[in-house]
Amino acid sequence: MNEKLIEVQNLKKYFRVSEGELHAVDNVSFSIEKGETLGLVGESGCGKSTIGRVILRLLPHTSGQVFYNGENIFNYDEQKMLSMRIKMQMIFQDPYSCLNPRKTIGQIIAEPLIINKTVPRSELNHVVLELMDKGGIRKKLFNSYPHELDGGRQQRVGIIRALALNPEFIVCDEPVSSLDVSIQAQILNLLQDLQEERKLTYLFISHDLSVVKYISNRIVVMYLGKVMELSESKELFKNPVHPYTRALLSAVPNPTYGMHKERILLKGDVPSPVNPKPGCRFAQRCQYASERCFQEEPVLKEISQGHQVACHLT
Repeated sequence: MNEKLIEVQNLKKYFRVSEGELHAVDNVSFSIEKGETLGLVGESGCGKSTIGRVILRLLPHTSGQVFYNGENIFNYDEQKMLSMRIKMQMIFQDPYSCLNPRKTIGQIIAEPLIINKTVPRSELNHVVLELMDKGGIRKKLFNSYPHELDGGRQQRVGIIRALALNPEFIVCDEPVSSLDVSIQAQILNLLQDLQEERKLTYLFISHDLSVVKYISNRIVVMYLGKVMELSESKELFKNPVHPYTRALLSAVPNPTYGMHKERILLKGDVPSPVNPKPGCRFAQRCQYASERCFQEEPVLKEISQGHQVACHLT
């Protein structure tokens, strides 16, 4: 068994709103092994991106712990966290909004190297050009600005910037959702090549199950701040257990001509994450829900090796 790099234990993140507390992330636990890609999927608003930001301490947590190589990083002071950020980076969803429009591509990639003083000034341009070559960006774009690049190249710049400090762990927050399908494939292949070359560990956040299946070793399925199911990628697609997971998988298009599968249409509205009611978060939309589901919250339990489900039906 591989060594755990990231271990999330009972993580909670609540936001104060006028109506009460919005439970964005509610008692979530999982681990990521070194060199692994853990996919995090669920519909918009389920807390995926919030988890990524809380793990990197871009947002303060409400309660819980996050261990990096066995050490709780929530206990780190500001100075120690600054040195820790070199090892933990993020690739953002919108490639254009995360790039400074007033800086050239060369300056954007060089910025983390300058701030952390990891490369002498005399070697800076050489290192930046090497990084651009690794990320598939032509050297002639060194003095170009973000608006002069298409979405695929902008995302490559974001990936290169995240890799500049040679991190161990990267949170990929829907890095291909805004790109064309052909460009998505290029970016996914780039991420896999870099992972193999640099032994990187990814938390890959997406709402696209076909993308997550392609790149992930294991998958976590979330719904309204809760983990519904956790399994190896192949096992999840072969044997989905939770009703929500089955509904998600039924929506994935089948590329085989003439092959049709039954769509599971979820009825009812998504309940509010503000001051949630007791019981299972999915109960209002679940066709199998019983009285127990509305009163008692299911515990995430292992039903087979490496396969965990939070459902009373199991």
